[in-house]
Amino acid sequence: MSGVEFFTTPGYGDRNRELFHYSQAVKIGDRVELAGQGGWNDEWEFPGTLTEEIDQAFENIERTLATAGAGWADVVNVRSYHVDIDAETVAYMASKLRQYMPEQPPVWTNIGVAALGDEKMRVEIEITAIIRD
Repeated sequence: MSGVEFFTTPGYGDRNRELFHYSQAVKIGDRVELAGQGGWNDEWEFPGTLTEEIDQAFENIERTLATAGAGWADVVNVRSYHVDIDAETVAYMASKLRQYMPEQPPVWTNIGVAALGDEKMRVEIEITAIIRD
């Protein structure tokens, strides 16, 4: 697979690779795709509030992007999956996008779902980035 690199975020990525046999990111040329990132820490603990979980998910995205040689300025597409999505959650997500991507709003799709990969999860965010020179 020429030009394809897979990345594992140190900490939680190592855990998930071992348990579930998947990588946190793949880089194909200048394109980076992230697996869904949640609001967990390296010990697979989740914060008490939804806003704290979203905050942690954004920090995890930043870590995983960096592992693959990208950053928030490279992000072009965001797909967020939410258990019990409501107007407050959408507004909070939008505020985080403004914080992390003040210069260019991404393409964003937010989707309400019945459940995510871990019963403790309330949000999961997938990212597509194009690394720019």
